[in-house]
Amino acid sequence: MRKSKVLAKIRSGKPVKICSMGHYLPFYVRYAAHFGFDAIWLDLEHRAMGAREVQSLLQLCRMFDIDCMLRPVSTERNRLYRYLEDGAAGFLIPFASDKAIAQKVVESAKFPPLGNRGLDGAGIDGDFGLQVWIENSHYTTDANNETFIIAQIETPDAVTKVDEVASVPGIDGLFVGTADLGLRLAAAPRPEIKDLESAIEQVAAAAKRHGKAWGAATGSIESLRRYRQMGAQILPWGGDFGLIKVLQNSSSDLDKAILD
Repeated sequence: MRKSKVLAKIRSGKPVKICSMGHYLPFYVRYAAHFGFDAIWLDLEHRAMGAREVQSLLQLCRMFDIDCMLRPVSTERNRLYRYLEDGAAGFLIPFASDKAIAQKVVESAKFPPLGNRGLDGAGIDGDFGLQVWIENSHYTTDANNETFIIAQIETPDAVTKVDEVASVPGIDGLFVGTADLGLRLAAAPRPEIKDLESAIEQVAAAAKRHGKAWGAATGSIESLRRYRQMGAQILPWGGDFGLIKVLQNSSSDLDKAILD
């Protein structure tokens, strides 16, 4: 079974290089791998893609040896493990606000004894059965060891319950959804959470207590550096919306070259 680059970095205490993608752009997978990213955060929560498009991108990730950290459209049981069968390296689970949600995802995405994932073996993750339908196969153990689950902390309730989420076996990390959490804290302040930065500190502390990785979404290099100094390992940077800058600069260059 393919080894997860994300888990290798997490286990060695190193930062994970992740970029994001929300559109069907096959070339982007190759570029991300070429420039040394460990993983692509494929967002299906806010972006619409067909099943065959997703399968295609997952197989490209395997071809170019880069993890796909997939944020699913739902936590429906068989949908989650089909993503793994199609080649996803792991999940970023939105709104993992309590222990029950975290346990449900582990139950769906991990084989016994850790969870209750259905066994088929015909997917690309088991080499289409060649690593599974053999005597003494260790496919289920390898699958449990080389797939990851990152729980997104996006609500004030999730911050107050972050220790119980982090305590669930099979949860590999915590990730602060700063946009959603900041929006909710502004709309309904909580006395036990001073502000967004305080919430991030609480998540970082819980991750350390439970031996889990953590990270946060950010829009500045300064925050990247600060969170890394706090021990963050999961710090996405860059994505397909960066084309905005590319086209802005190209348009400006054209204006200077042909309109001045």
